[in-house]
Amino acid sequence: MIYITRREQFNAAHKLFKEEWSNEQNMEVFGKCSNPNWHGHNYELFVTVKGEVDPETGFVIDLKVLRDIIRTHVTDKLDHKNINLDVDFMKGKMASTEVLAIEIFKQLKAQLDSLNVALHGVKLVETENNFVEYFGE
Repeated sequence: MIYITRREQFNAAHKLFKEEWSNEQNMEVFGKCSNPNWHGHNYELFVTVKGEVDPETGFVIDLKVLRDIIRTHVTDKLDHKNINLDVDFMKGKMASTEVLAIEIFKQLKAQLDSLNVALHGVKLVETENNFVEYFGE
């Protein structure tokens, strides 16, 4: 088994906010991340797949194929968008980095399963000090 990772980047805005809570409660729980005027991040996404090396190509997966899957199903939907309002796979979900990583994983797993490549995990870097890693359930 070998692991290979692809890095992609995107910029997106979001806010952490629960509609059923007051502005005061949102501010108390989420702090400046609940800013009514949103805030943004320059995210880095690391997608790691695993599998056996194809003896014909020497690849687990052609990295151009992996790049295209990530861009089509994830980064093109997120880049320069509002995660709370514009991203189909985040509708009705809390736009935290944790939830975003889980939903990105789901988007990619569906695509990679059909190519007989296992998605090992995603790492989503929100700031230089904060990142999430998700390896499935």
